[in-house]
Amino acid sequence: MPLDIIDNFIAPPCEEFVHILYQDQAILLINKPSGLLSLSGKNPLNRDSVHYRLVHGQPGITPAFSQAKLPHRLDFGTSGIMVVALTQHATAHLNKQFQASTVQKRYTAMLEGWVVADEGVITAPIAKDKSCFPRVKICDSGKAATSHFSVVKRLSQPRRSLVQFTPVTGRTHQLRIHSLSMGHPILGCDLYHSKTSQQLAKRLLLHASDIYFEHPISGGQCHGHSASPF
Repeated sequence: MPLDIIDNFIAPPCEEFVHILYQDQAILLINKPSGLLSLSGKNPLNRDSVHYRLVHGQPGITPAFSQAKLPHRLDFGTSGIMVVALTQHATAHLNKQFQASTVQKRYTAMLEGWVVADEGVITAPIAKDKSCFPRVKICDSGKAATSHFSVVKRLSQPRRSLVQFTPVTGRTHQLRIHSLSMGHPILGCDLYHSKTSQQLAKRLLLHASDIYFEHPISGGQCHGHSASPF
């Protein structure tokens, strides 16, 4: 279960805006900042979220989009591109695409250490870690999970690797636990980390950079892109 729906988690204020990258009568493509919930939590102190800001408006978003629906979410710490439905038809159409796993997403992440292979595939099954909620774990009896990765560049002082991920499946915390499983946790991650990786960044260095889907009205293939901030 994602961190952003834990009842006792109180999100700190997020001063960054949700930015609209594209808009038409059926959809929005937006850029979500790190440190903002996708949906408002049960606790009234967690009212602020991507959905709340779209429905009620915020500086830089005019007018408010009262019918906005989120067919997918990003974790609290993850930044990047999201597609938003503005009509019932668009909502149903996009929901079907996500359920059928025909939507392709790409992420950029900064990992601790130098990943030796230039590219590869991680196929480690994932299960809930009932002893350490809300974490998940690699487990033979877990659900199948596949993540493709390619190294964009390797950096020094400290050693770290900028990696592009293309998840085939969409398990909870998949990229975070897969990164840890190969010995290179994502910098800034609070749940899946080494002795030093969490302290090497002020935020989770995971960014949803690209999304590919079918437009719910035209049927054409859409590609949304959000440049990584790191």
